[in-house]
Amino acid sequence: MIKQVLVVEGKSDIQRIAQAVEADCIATEGFTLRKAVLETIRVAYEKRGIIILTDPDTAGERIRRFLTKKFPNAQHAFVPRDEAFANDDIGIEQASPESIRKALEVLHIELLESSYEFTSQDMVRYELSGFPNSVANRARVGAALGIGYGNGKQFLYRLNHYGITREAFTKAVEFIQEA
Repeated sequence: MIKQVLVVEGKSDIQRIAQAVEADCIATEGFTLRKAVLETIRVAYEKRGIIILTDPDTAGERIRRFLTKKFPNAQHAFVPRDEAFANDDIGIEQASPESIRKALEVLHIELLESSYEFTSQDMVRYELSGFPNSVANRARVGAALGIGYGNGKQFLYRLNHYGITREAFTKAVEFIQEA
């Protein structure tokens, strides 16, 4: 049983999570985030903590950013985009139970202050930005680090705000270069 409450987007996500782990879940029911849902999330956040596990798409990222502002000590889990895509749809409900379990093993808290460990030069040096293969490289490195996919700017932000160490980053880059 996972101690924290998982915050997901919909009922289908909750059904899929039940196949992977034993956990209490709250569905945001999209970006509208009614007052009653926000209050339920707030209570869970204060009493047990929350893990934000939204879809790896634009709408999911928008919900994640909104919730992070409201609940700054929330933990984050990310299912890689390529593991959450099936039937011409992307979302947690499309992910395998194994992908969900893997995502929940690597939790991050967004730090209020940047570590400034990583720069745009790192992004270019490791072909994470500015190259034809950068999108695929960010997806693979993000999956290896458990920070999900993001565009170049968002990915750099996550590197510096989710406590990623230089050592972990180097191992992830080396891993994808060997593949």
